[in-house]
Amino acid sequence: MDFPILSSLVFFPIIGMVAVMLLPKNAFGAIRWTAVGFSLPPLVISAWLVFDYFVNFAAMGTMAYMEGPFDWIPSLNVQYLMGADGISVPMLALTGLLSTISLIASFGIKERVKEYFAFFLLLEAGMMGVFCALDFFLFYVFWEIMLVPMYFLIGIWGGPRKEYAAIKFFLYTLFGSIFMLVAILVMYFTSEPHSLNMLTLIDHGPTLSHTLQIVCFSFFFVAFAIKVPVWPFHTWLPVAHVVAPTAVSVILAGVLLKMGTYAMLRVNWPMFPEALRTLGFWIAILGVIGIIYGALVSLAQKDLKKLVAYSSVSHMGYCMLALGAFSSVTAIAGCMFQMVSHGLITGALFLLVGVLYDRAHTREIAAFGGLGSKLPIYTGIMVFFSMAALGLPGMSGFVSEFMIFVGAFGALNKVLVGISIIGVVLGAAYMLRMVQHIFLGEFNLARWGDLTDINARELVTVVPLIILTLVIGIYPKPLANLMNGTLEHLVGLMSR
Repeated sequence: MDFPILSSLVFFPIIGMVAVMLLPKNAFGAIRWTAVGFSLPPLVISAWLVFDYFVNFAAMGTMAYMEGPFDWIPSLNVQYLMGADGISVPMLALTGLLSTISLIASFGIKERVKEYFAFFLLLEAGMMGVFCALDFFLFYVFWEIMLVPMYFLIGIWGGPRKEYAAIKFFLYTLFGSIFMLVAILVMYFTSEPHSLNMLTLIDHGPTLSHTLQIVCFSFFFVAFAIKVPVWPFHTWLPVAHVVAPTAVSVILAGVLLKMGTYAMLRVNWPMFPEALRTLGFWIAILGVIGIIYGALVSLAQKDLKKLVAYSSVSHMGYCMLALGAFSSVTAIAGCMFQMVSHGLITGALFLLVGVLYDRAHTREIAAFGGLGSKLPIYTGIMVFFSMAALGLPGMSGFVSEFMIFVGAFGALNKVLVGISIIGVVLGAAYMLRMVQHIFLGEFNLARWGDLTDINARELVTVVPLIILTLVIGIYPKPLANLMNGTLEHLVGLMSR
């Protein structure tokens, strides 16, 4: 293909960032709509990629839309190389959708509007690049690029303790990046000729000694586990979520957490099969701990946003359980479904928390009660996504969790999988408790009589997520077919 379709996903937002920075700082309307306008081409292109890959490449599971390799730093054999397959195409589409939705949800930003939207577009460019890059140098550049706008988006536009949350996020991720850089250098210097091509190094990885595989696998794992975040690397997440603006929380939960699990599937899982066989069971244990721990802490939360944040630790634990069951295509497919489903559901929950906070200026669950009689449309949507989050059949969350349990049960210790199922019960407990306290019971007319229901702009941000949550939950076959060829190839690489 002559048109650089993957590069366009990265450079449209960058061009948009430049365009926003050239606008007058007080032209708020022009800034907002320019940012949304430049986020639309990546959304359309990524949606087309899903359709085209499904029709032309899904059955083979091949890397498609390749751009390069083009020499970038010839003396180091650094190349510009991009490609997409059955695990990156859904992530690109999810990134395109949530980025556009988040920009629309950010229209309420009043402080330093130009800088906010410029940083957001740079963040989108970095996220798109991570899901396309096939050269480690390029991958690392995009991985680090995301740190800068996210740091400022939290540190400038966040709530109380925003500086602390931004610094903690930055330091945690940078700490992980150091481990990743060391592992990349080991792979570079042990390959002959020296290479940073991921596809080449996937073939080179199994030739390393068992000890060196364990070291490199572990270093990559720490870097990616912080991003997921896997227990016990999770402590930055609730702090960042609680103080971040609504749209930034959507991107954090919907896309950034998925980069960790995506990178595991792209990099160290197929690259170090011996290390994976040695450590897979322990990774599954970390997943189970995250499932139970995240659910129990969510059950104890009094702040609505903290509840949703800790639920992410629990739900991403299911992905780690699936990744521990690396020999099962069903489990790995469940992991991919969970990545997509969690992005849709939790992204919507953060949007809805923001809708309520904008009106009530509090997120304390105990402060509400009986809102269902005052805000019927908002209540219906919030209950819908609460049911989706607890895994109600007919919605995407049920499909992903069911696939993970079925795949893991055949590939892992049965007791371990049985313990993880407790997370489903706990998930129902904290979501239903939240619904009961906020929407049922007696309505406090004196305090909340002026609350207004969800408006048209806010509906625009959540309706696409409702549709996709239902479509994937009722008819998951197209998404499964899109990914299966690639996942079978990946599981084959892991079993070498």
